Amino acid sequence: MKIMSVDYGDGHTGLACCDKNEVLATPLCIIDEWNFEKCAQKVAKAAEENDAEMLVVGNPINMNGTIGPRSEKCQQFAELLRTLVKVPVEMWDERGTTVTAHQMMNEVNKRGKKRKAVIDAVAAAIILENYLAYRANQKEKDTE
Repeated sequence: MKIMSVDYGDGHTGLACCDKNEVLATPLCIIDEWNFEKCAQKVAKAAEENDAEMLVVGNPINMNGTIGPRSEKCQQFAELLRTLVKVPVEMWDERGTTVTAHQMMNEVNKRGKKRKAVIDAVAAAIILENYLAYRANQKEKDTE
């Protein structure tokens, strides 16, 4: 199944997509949009253009497991997406993905403007990688 992940942000929203075999998550693009509704429309359009069969929206739950204002906004974003697309929209715990994305950018020595241009898409790819690992684990459990 081709799945697209979304790392929603107030001004920059990262997208990533996987192959039909759900093996490789690849950063797709950044949507630079401050307007909540327009951003959701652009994500919906990207999902259609990339033949996504499911959307996974990162849910920035607090490290202590509580739901904060960012998580609530991402949940609202997912709800809006559900009205704009014909595919399932799931929420996925994204704790630590931005930190991991920054660490990855440090390892490849990507800094400054180049980093800003890709960091949200890299975070979306990490969200998707984690979700794909979960799905693969669930499939293994179902066959036991």
